[in-house]
Amino acid sequence: MVKRRDLVRELIEAGFVSRGGKSHEVFAKPGFRTVVPRHRELKETTAREIRKQSGLE
Repeated sequence: MVKRRDLVRELIEAGFVSRGGKSHEVFAKPGFRTVVPRHRELKETTAREIRKQSGLE
């Protein structure tokens, strides 16, 4: 399991900006957009897909 705050920290350090949201938080930067669920921990597969969408992997 991956802690949500660690994944969010990675996105922010990569230049993403939070656009808000309710059950999911939207992060965006020019050319990329990804959605992060609001759970304390995320499955490894979910975190991997979010990193792929954001260009971190």
